[in-house]
Amino acid sequence: MLTGAGVSRLWPHRRAHAFFSEASWDPDRLGLRLARAVVETLLPADAPVLLVIDDTLLHRVGKKVFGVLWAHDGSGRGKDKLGFGHTWVSCAIVVRLPFLTRPVALPVAARLWRGKGTASRTDLALEMVYDLAALFPGRTLHVTGDAAYHSGKVADMPEGVTFTTRLPRNAALSGPTPPRTGKRGRPRKKGAALGPLTAIAKAATWRLTVVERYGRTEFVWITERECLWYGAFKNLPVRLVLVRDLDSTRPYDLALISTDHISTADNLAERYGTRWPIESVFEHMRGQLGVGQARNRTHRAVERTVPFGLAVYTIIVLWYAAHGHHPADIAERRARQPWYTTKTTPAFADMVFKLRRTIIAARHIHNPAAQPGPDEIAAVVRAWKAAAA
Repeated sequence: MLTGAGVSRLWPHRRAHAFFSEASWDPDRLGLRLARAVVETLLPADAPVLLVIDDTLLHRVGKKVFGVLWAHDGSGRGKDKLGFGHTWVSCAIVVRLPFLTRPVALPVAARLWRGKGTASRTDLALEMVYDLAALFPGRTLHVTGDAAYHSGKVADMPEGVTFTTRLPRNAALSGPTPPRTGKRGRPRKKGAALGPLTAIAKAATWRLTVVERYGRTEFVWITERECLWYGAFKNLPVRLVLVRDLDSTRPYDLALISTDHISTADNLAERYGTRWPIESVFEHMRGQLGVGQARNRTHRAVERTVPFGLAVYTIIVLWYAAHGHHPADIAERRARQPWYTTKTTPAFADMVFKLRRTIIAARHIHNPAAQPGPDEIAAVVRAWKAAAA
């Protein structure tokens, strides 16, 4: 962090550690400031806010490191896929940028999962959603998560917030709550059992449609119906959406459950496809920003460092979208690295590279409004080469 900011020779190393372990600042407030900047800068005034939630494990070791535990690791080896470290639940806003062909996820909040017996990952995700709903009153928020994210607390979400998640294969669905019969006794809370998803798919009426997901436009078969998922959402009415690829021989390829009763089934399938960019965030935050590499171990430092790294990710993309992008960026990158023969859009690495060059130039050009002199240009070029070495 100190090297990237150009203050490694000016600040003692302890000052950076004190920033996370002792300084007075709140990562949640920082995230809300960023969320407002993202929405006000990159979304139309009346557009819904698309939120994606997911978690990732950052490996840590050490008996004195706060909050470490064994947890699921999607990249882990073996059938159990376990890893030791910190599990972070993140919430990101998905936006589209004019110079990119695919949507991007901009993280605005993150919470550390403390393990069994504490708030679940879904509970932590909903806490962040509630904070964002309070930040944008009256605005529609569409929340998307994978199959691990479901809870009866979804029924208590504020008005205007919808929740869409992938349905596990063993989910027990039933028909909608039947009307009262007027007879004595406790009224039924749910309808008849619908059976396994494969049976529902085989009995359904499918239609062919076109959806845009994962950066592609493709034909798929789709069907939907109203139901209850009582085991997860109690008596909250939900929609089941089944998607089958055009050439698939399976009964279905994707099952979604959603509290959104207004959007079309096609929109819900496309919305779930926009969950993927958060996986790119997890990859880039490790590879480009070094998130998770800090060797801190105290309570406050651990709970602040990763959210700060995710905030830096969002700030970089915001800066590049507002001030950094230029059509010549791709041509320059392909000239420097000609093996990128099909590259047409900037990657996050290009944004980081452009920001580093801009920061370096600002240190050596004393009057940005004037034409830089030969000495200034030479100093900037030398600094660029030194940074790239």
